[in-house]
Amino acid sequence: MKIDDFDSHPLTWFKSTHSGGEGGDCIEVAASPTVVHIRDSKDPSGGTLTVDHDAWAAFVTFARHL
Repeated sequence: MKIDDFDSHPLTWFKSTHSGGEGGDCIEVAASPTVVHIRDSKDPSGGTLTVDHDAWAAFVTFARHL
């Protein structure tokens, strides 16, 4: 994925509904029109992983079957 593929839409971050209120080991996700951004909820300024929608969908499908 090239840096040009990222868009400049404002991000709204969501935490998993399976995440406890105490923080714990969880991620936050923000979907934009072209990519999905993923970050550590304990360190939101620590950087993000960015994947396309197909890669995110494949990950979610895999995780549901664990």
